[in-house]
Amino acid sequence: MKKQGLGSTTGQREVVEAIATWTENLRDVISASAGLHDAVLTTAQYPPQAIAESVRRLAASLRYQSLEVSLREFAVDISHPTCDFVVTALIVASQNQARDIAELLSHLATCARAECDVYLRIWVSRARSRTAIRVVNGAMAFFFGGMFLLSREYLAPYFTLQGVVVFLFIAAVIGGSTVAMHRIAYIELPQRFLSTRELPDPA
Repeated sequence: MKKQGLGSTTGQREVVEAIATWTENLRDVISASAGLHDAVLTTAQYPPQAIAESVRRLAASLRYQSLEVSLREFAVDISHPTCDFVVTALIVASQNQARDIAELLSHLATCARAECDVYLRIWVSRARSRTAIRVVNGAMAFFFGGMFLLSREYLAPYFTLQGVVVFLFIAAVIGGSTVAMHRIAYIELPQRFLSTRELPDPA
């Protein structure tokens, strides 16, 4: 699975939304009287784009290993806490022959959709800050560029040793502020569920 930009709000939302869609697809297929194994194979025919490669690998692995092992590898491939919860639920349900797995998948999909809404609200709330920093950077670049072309004598103090030090300090402050503004567009994922808890080993 392509993991570039996964830490960004948009990347997180796309992955979680894809997990929710795949979970809903599983629920629908299982509701049509299909087993979990067959349901996974069916969903691999038209998987959500963001996790398509991982879902296809999951389906392919079912041909030579157990469902539990394949799901574990799928969770590692996606590497997202939301997927860990879905995989854990599927493994436990398959081992205990749960009858209400469709209802469980509906609940998990609803939670994933709610998480998508959170990411969307975060993205919208930060859009104004990102726009503001672009405007400020553009205005400063335009100002200094214009001064350099039209009034170099105004910038003459910055060509001295002391002026260079001051200029580098100002540039460092501006650069640090820009980096900080860009970093708020990224979300640190919580610790993965399957990385801290051992699921029952497959028989």
